[in-house]
Amino acid sequence: MNSLRIAVADGIVISWRNLKRVPRIPELAIFAILQSIMFVLLFAFVFGGAIPIPGGGSYREFLMPGIFVQTLAFASVTTAIAVADDMTKGLIDRFRSLPMARSAVLSGRTFADIVYNVGLLIVLMLTGLVVGWGVHSSFVDFMYGVLLLLFFTYAMAWIGVYLGLSVPTVEVAQQLGFLVIFPITFLSNAFVPTETLPAALQPIAEWNPVSALTGATRELFGNPNPYASSSFPGEHPILMSVMWTIALLVVFMPLAIRKYRAIDR
Repeated sequence: MNSLRIAVADGIVISWRNLKRVPRIPELAIFAILQSIMFVLLFAFVFGGAIPIPGGGSYREFLMPGIFVQTLAFASVTTAIAVADDMTKGLIDRFRSLPMARSAVLSGRTFADIVYNVGLLIVLMLTGLVVGWGVHSSFVDFMYGVLLLLFFTYAMAWIGVYLGLSVPTVEVAQQLGFLVIFPITFLSNAFVPTETLPAALQPIAEWNPVSALTGATRELFGNPNPYASSSFPGEHPILMSVMWTIALLVVFMPLAIRKYRAIDR
């Protein structure tokens, strides 16, 4: 019990250290917010008029859950860059030389990412309200949707940790992260209904974890949520989203821990 208490306390210290970088390097948050707002404005005002929603409904309300999920998915790239930066600067070696719990480095990193992304999510939701997005469900359903988004954020943080520990430089971390995340977010229902995609790509988009979470949040927020077929992901997006997030954690959390222990030897 005492070792667990120490590990938690050390993890909080590392989280606080990571969060203190935000006010010291405000460009990190500013550019992340501006990028997300740019996607909102581009799709809502430039492409929105050309993208009809099957069954009717506001495209901007259809769009915003996709923007939320896309932003949180790309947060893994930020995590990978931060971890790779700590590796190249020798900070991880410094942590290993201190009398602290070994688990604190990873747990502190992932918890700090959740707190950081809560701030981004709040800003995005306020932006969505300005452009016409709204919540048409109960407060309980809304909170379920937010918790589902944060649960996904935690899984993406572990993916970012694994990528950051696996690459030699910050530049490679950035390139690899975008290479992995870009296809996943755009080959989904985040920006267009899946039935508008070529028939060969529709099953891929429907079973995409980004599509599952986007569909789940649309359903929980009461936003338009069309789907291309009566597939399992289309009819059960909430369950599918939970299953995908758990699967990502089961795969990438052990991989990240194993990679960190290999470096620790």
